[in-house]
Amino acid sequence: MVPDVSTGDTGRPLCLNCARKVVSPKSKNKYEALTSYLRFRAAFTDTVKLSFAQIDGIIGDNLPLTAYRSTEWWENSPSNVHAKAWVNAGWKVEEVNLKEAYVVFKKEVKAQPAPSSEKRKERKQKVPPQKPYTPPPSKIFIKRKPSKTKIAKLYARLKNIERIRTAQPKLRGDFKQKPAHEKRLLKPKRE
Repeated sequence: MVPDVSTGDTGRPLCLNCARKVVSPKSKNKYEALTSYLRFRAAFTDTVKLSFAQIDGIIGDNLPLTAYRSTEWWENSPSNVHAKAWVNAGWKVEEVNLKEAYVVFKKEVKAQPAPSSEKRKERKQKVPPQKPYTPPPSKIFIKRKPSKTKIAKLYARLKNIERIRTAQPKLRGDFKQKPAHEKRLLKPKRE
């Protein structure tokens, strides 16, 4: 936690991620993050299926309502600011499902002229480009249901607590009953 960066108020702390968002300069286009995301994914796959919620998270803002209501918003025309995001990254919209709220992007394959025989030999000798580093998959912890044995033990504990509470006599006022060992100590002796 750091003091509020915009006002310098130490009484109102911000987390470092929030402070970074406040201090970092805003980009001109809100869809630049989508462009960089699709460029990154181009190294791994030819198709990307994203839900509208995922796109909201990537761009850091909500999509306009027309994106949820009409397929025309998802057209691959470079004249639209939002469409430039995927067209400039080398992708095109393959499928839009407004009912289930997802879109499928497909990598555009640009037609290249047939290479001459000399260029073919050069290509065979070149080492293929290496893909960027992919981190190993992290282990996702799934909440398990407690076993029947644990449930039975907890249930038995609760029943014992209830039984003990009902067995104790209810005394009026703030009087507390003496423990058994004190009763034995203070018991009058019979002769």
